[in-house]
Parts: sequence; structure tokens; C-alpha cells
Amino acid sequence: MPVSIEAAWGLRRRPVKGPRPGLTPARIVDAAVAIAAAEGLGAVSMGRVAKDLGVSTMALYRYVSAKDELHVLMREAALGPPPPPPEAGASGTGWRAALERWARAQHEVYHRNLWMLRIPASGPPTSPHAVAWWEQGLQALEDSGLSRPDRFSVVLLVSGFVRNEALLMGDLATAVEARGVSPQEVRDGYARTLDRLVDPVRHPALSQLLVSETRTPHDPGHEFTFGLERVLDGVEALIGRQNRSAARTDRPTGRPSDGLTG
Repeated sequence: MPVSIEAAWGLRRRPVKGPRPGLTPARIVDAAVAIAAAEGLGAVSMGRVAKDLGVSTMALYRYVSAKDELHVLMREAALGPPPPPPEAGASGTGWRAALERWARAQHEVYHRNLWMLRIPASGPPTSPHAVAWWEQGLQALEDSGLSRPDRFSVVLLVSGFVRNEALLMGDLATAVEARGVSPQEVRDGYARTLDRLVDPVRHPALSQLLVSETRTPHDPGHEFTFGLERVLDGVEALIGRQNRSAARTDRPTGRPSDGLTG
């Protein structure tokens, strides 16, 4: 088992000899998260964390064996546990409503901690909070009628969409912030640039889009809501198709009438 996962689950035994240490894994992780939140994941290093904590770099290695392990612990801390599911019998507890709540909660976590998206995915979820999030996503589909492998694939699909959308919007927001102008000014400037470059004859669809975009108020959450609803529409279509197929399979065939019996 990777040492980072052992550390996340609290399975690693820490050294007990010597004086009582002034550091704890939680202090190290909190300091690293603060750096990432302020300056980005690239600013996080063992040396920088040690400096902010006022200790030597070697002191950190009593608790964290490498930066990759620190990244896992940082992501685990920022992710936190999933929100509790709605109580049984509450309104809007169908699979679609439950999965949408799950996706939106994950989206909020990512946007609060955009640096998390810079940590490469190294495999299926294995840290405690990540496992809890996947468990809740799978439970949301418990009554969908989908097979267990299909539920896993649906959760992977939805979580992938959420992650990609948050990464894209986060990159755009960072670029806007770096330019020191408002998002609307960036949109207007982009529209003016394309208006000068795009030929309505060669690019009629894009030209018409630019005209409509300049007349439509910008809704920052529209793309996420639109995309999530389309993904869930696809899942709903899959469930409907499988239900219809199962109904045809279960339908009794009967014997053809010979015309002599009623």
C-alpha cells in the first residue's frame, strides 16, 4: 500500500522516541493548504512548508515522506466528507436529484480549492474522504436499476464532467484576474476581436453566435448547469432503454392460438 494512503487512513506508525514533537500531520497539511490557496500548488514544497512552520525541512519527514504524499493529504483535507444525503422520504430523493446534489457539492469543493485540480489523478479513489464521496455517488444510483458496473461508470462520468468544468472555469477566472479587468470586459474584448477576425461568409454559425452572445446577459453558472443536465439526461436515457429491454425480456411469450380455443 502506498505510504500516502497509509498516512491518509492513519495506518502509519510515527516515531515515538525522543522528545515530544512540536509538529503534527495536521499542522503540516494546514500550512501546505494555506500556501496552495494563496499561491497555487506549484508554490508548495517541503522546504517552503517547513519555512512557514519555522522548522527544518528534515523535521517534516518524521510525518510526511515526500511531496507526493503531502499532496494526497492536502487533497484529503480540502475535500472533506460529502454532505449528508437527504433523509428517507424527503422530497427530491430520486436518483437524479441525489446525483445532481452530489455533483454540485463536489463542484463547490473544487471551486473553493482550485489548486486541487492540479494534483494528477493517479488511480481510483483510495483516501478516506474520496472513498466516502464515491460511496455516496454510488448510493445515489442504488434505486436506478443500473447494474453495479454501470453505476460505477456513471459516477466516473459525472465526476469527470465536474472536474473538467471546474478546471476550465478556474483557468479562465485565473486568466481574467491576471489581466486585472472584469469578466465582462474580457468577454466584450473577445467578442470585438473575433468580430474583426471572423468572416460571416466562412464562419456563419460563429458570427451569429457572437451577435446573440453580446445581447444575452452572462450567467456564470449556466455552462455547468447546462452540461450537468445534459449528462444526467444521458444517464436517464440509458436507464429508460435498459428498463424497456428488461420489460421485453420478461414479457411472457404465450402460445399462438389455433383458432379452436377461446
